[in-house]
Amino acid sequence: MALPACAARALGPPLQPEQGAPARTTCPRRHSRVEAELAVSRPGSVAASVRVGPPRGVSHGFNSRPLLDEPLKASSSLAGAVHAPLFALLPRGRRRRMHDLRRRWDLGSLCRALLTRGLAALGHSLKHVLSAIFSKIFGPLASVGNMDEKSNKLLLALVMLFLFAVIVLQYVCPGTECQLLRLQAFSSPVPDPYRSEDESSARFVPRYNFSRGDLLRKVDFDIKGDDLIVFLHIQKTGGTTFGRHLVRNIQLEQPCECRVGQKKCTCHRPGKRETWLFSRFSTGWSCGLHADWTELTSCVPAVVDGKRDARLRPSRNFHYITILRDPVSRYLSEWRHVQRGATWKASLHVCDGRPPTSEELPSCYTGDDWSGCPLKEFMDCPYNLANNRQVRMLSDLTLVGCYNLSVMPEKQRNKVLLESAKSNLKHMAFFGLTEFQRKTQYLFEKTFNMNFISPFTQYNTTRASSVEINEEIQKRIEGLNFLDMELYSYAKDLFLQRYQFMRQKEHQEARRKRQEQRKFLKGRFLQTHFQSQSQGQSQNPSQNQSQNPNPNANPNLPQNLIQNLTQSLSQNSSQKENRVNPKQNPGQEQTESNTSNGTNDYIGSVEKWR
Repeated sequence: MALPACAARALGPPLQPEQGAPARTTCPRRHSRVEAELAVSRPGSVAASVRVGPPRGVSHGFNSRPLLDEPLKASSSLAGAVHAPLFALLPRGRRRRMHDLRRRWDLGSLCRALLTRGLAALGHSLKHVLSAIFSKIFGPLASVGNMDEKSNKLLLALVMLFLFAVIVLQYVCPGTECQLLRLQAFSSPVPDPYRSEDESSARFVPRYNFSRGDLLRKVDFDIKGDDLIVFLHIQKTGGTTFGRHLVRNIQLEQPCECRVGQKKCTCHRPGKRETWLFSRFSTGWSCGLHADWTELTSCVPAVVDGKRDARLRPSRNFHYITILRDPVSRYLSEWRHVQRGATWKASLHVCDGRPPTSEELPSCYTGDDWSGCPLKEFMDCPYNLANNRQVRMLSDLTLVGCYNLSVMPEKQRNKVLLESAKSNLKHMAFFGLTEFQRKTQYLFEKTFNMNFISPFTQYNTTRASSVEINEEIQKRIEGLNFLDMELYSYAKDLFLQRYQFMRQKEHQEARRKRQEQRKFLKGRFLQTHFQSQSQGQSQNPSQNQSQNPNPNANPNLPQNLIQNLTQSLSQNSSQKENRVNPKQNPGQEQTESNTSNGTNDYIGSVEKWR
């Protein structure tokens, strides 16, 4: 078989084909490559010194040396087609697969080279950009174009460091509020965790006059007994978050058991299979969805002790708690919740033993829900229960004929509802405000003597805060919730006065303990001093006799003084423990003055004896 013309010119004499091999009339690149490799194996041929080029489209500059170079060198001493390289003796399909593998290897090298050159081009472009910026800033003082190699490396390092810092910052702080800003707390003094949470002045000026009994809320809650905490959950007041704190974030001898995937938790008393908490996350909606004051007071005793005989029911103390919120924010939050499809159809609204009729409580929508409702339509419905919801849910509805509006005039009805809500709120064991999370936690811990594991978090960004309304719409919302506005003002004043009262009482208790500790240490010092002097007198009786002008003096005088001093200190401590507020006990100052005078006289007698 004659070689093609393209290979004959390079190889010289024609190469004899193998027996049975088909004749080739074309000259594709892969066939010429194989025949060229066969020619290289001939000793003394011209093509033996010619290197086979890389595949089409790949240059020598990208580390693309052929894989057959080493076998060709090893077989250069062999002669004839019988001693051709191993690649030429493989079947055609195997040669094609190996050729494709080598092309993929070369493509990988090409990609790496392109990536390297791309990064180099990017660095070069950044250098020119920064050079232009520096030339604009510094003018003739800086010539970035003539920077040496060391300066270029430094500039590239700074650019890479900046890019790395940007990546790390986006990874650590993906949101708008960077968590790294909290590091400034290390350089600034630790603030009061109970500072003003609504960005108002820290100095609170009360508007209402409350008695000491209204401000002092100290509940003797016996979790091992029969007492029960009942949580009145008003819609969109942050009650869900507070309810989770009660079952998951409170320190108990027997914590609540909360399983993954279940909303309700098992909150049993220590050593009993009986719950101490009546809430959404412990007993569920046992009295209906978001039951109000009227429903809970008549339903909870029957649900808890319904299976027991009336004579065997324990005398329980039901401690009601709730959370209130700013009426405008709560109204907007409920509107957004209704827009998403919430209906609260499972609410019973039971009053006087029956639910309201459709005439007494009409519906604001005709379909399955009120989703997509605009704010104007939400405000225009006269039967919307979102209006003054907090007053309605905290008042005793039996005083106004439940949901029957024809029992009394509207003005009188509103007044009775507001006064009932204020009275029930004031006599509750505890209530908190959504806008004061840390103060709410503090008052709950002081009221029930129960501590939370982690502190509450104040969320200033909510769905209601994202709603932009003008002043006219805000005035209208306040008009629709005028009862809630007055109740919230009353509740906020009472809440902050209770907080101030409890903080002052805590400071007074700490001051009293420090005073008792100082007096105790002073008594110990005097006792040690008297004992050392008595020991010295017993060792030198003759010297003591000469120094004492009265020979009939009592030798047990130091011991008597020590006993009298101890009794005086103990009486002073007991009087301090029984001390109350100076405003409530006018005779306290006289008692303290008498005690202090007696102590000073006794210390004076000790100094006289010395």
